[in-house]
Amino acid sequence: MDEPNKSCLWFLRGHILKYDTRLTGEWKYRLPFFYFNGKMFCYFWMDSVTKAPYIGFMNGNRMCHPALESGLRKRVKIYPLNAEKDLNLAEIDALLYEAMAVM
Repeated sequence: MDEPNKSCLWFLRGHILKYDTRLTGEWKYRLPFFYFNGKMFCYFWMDSVTKAPYIGFMNGNRMCHPALESGLRKRVKIYPLNAEKDLNLAEIDALLYEAMAVM
């Protein structure tokens, strides 16, 4: 993975793990996954077309935040990231809060 995507996701990993002590990071399906109370919560991946990183929320179908995109997915919704700009941590924290609420 190239910069600035690598630095963006590395920072975001630390932020997510500090957000709540019940969140843990693991590798699953060759992806960096985060678990909440032992259940799959969210993961990082790169869009195959744009090569831009995103956060995929496992129970995204239960979330209604306007920044989330579902595309052709049934369960997962994604939050696209722009590694060239500063991350909107307030919005990311709101998404984490909502994702925890629907678990």
